[in-house]
Amino acid sequence: MRVLVTGAAGHIGGFTTRELAAAGHELTLTDRVPFDAPATAQVLVGDLQDAELVRKAVAGADAVVHLGAIPHPNAGDPSTLFATNCLTAHRVLDEAGRAGAHRIVAASSLAAVGLAWSPVPVSPQYVPLDEDHPLLVRDPYGLSKVVLEETARSTRLRWGTDIVCLRFPFTGTGQRLAQQLAEVAADPGAHRHDLWGWLDTRDAAAVIRRAVEADITGCHVLNVAAPDTSSPLPTSELLQRHHPGVPAFAPLPGRASLIDTKTCADLLGFTPRHSRPSDQGDRPG
Repeated sequence: MRVLVTGAAGHIGGFTTRELAAAGHELTLTDRVPFDAPATAQVLVGDLQDAELVRKAVAGADAVVHLGAIPHPNAGDPSTLFATNCLTAHRVLDEAGRAGAHRIVAASSLAAVGLAWSPVPVSPQYVPLDEDHPLLVRDPYGLSKVVLEETARSTRLRWGTDIVCLRFPFTGTGQRLAQQLAEVAADPGAHRHDLWGWLDTRDAAAVIRRAVEADITGCHVLNVAAPDTSSPLPTSELLQRHHPGVPAFAPLPGRASLIDTKTCADLLGFTPRHSRPSDQGDRPG
């Protein structure tokens, strides 16, 4: 397929580009800054707020992977962050639908629930956290991801495009992941709002490819996360210390994740393959 990847120079974007290229897809890649790309890829450098750039990028695309966004809440102007992420999401999804792309895969975030970057202490209403959990958003980054998901639903209604929004937790591999795990081990309470969720970036790229290629229809929002937490402590101890009184609607043995990924496994047949650096080997999946 001809696949457009926005945000191709980013952390997930680079892994996704290599994953899709290895699978034989023909690529168009965009980002705001110059970047290394496969020799066979079409590369467009520019801002996704530019309507003409987006129209050129989506032309002829069978599928669009939208990763181009401000990926964290640490912007100088929260309103600019929100406006930029919302504008680019609508620009890319609407133009992709208008151009006839049959599949869009968009990077959402577990921040859409409203826990990860909450400015006030907050706990989930229950665990494991599934896609039906009520939204508790108070921060502009999480709110921009809610808008992304609603834009996906609107795009499906308007253009009939099949869309998958993937709610990612922290993603990393190599030194980036090792540093995150060390920080969580040193102060697990500082990560209570992200529920100690994580995903190896190689698995993020793999699930994106699976979502591009899957024989599915409709608009879907899916949690994607590793099957364990990023903390060395037992999950039951983390809950008791940092989210006391939150009901658990499923067994949580050992370091079991607090994020429910059953829908992703059922719909895409995907299970994360890569384990923590401290664990031996990779999980089959």
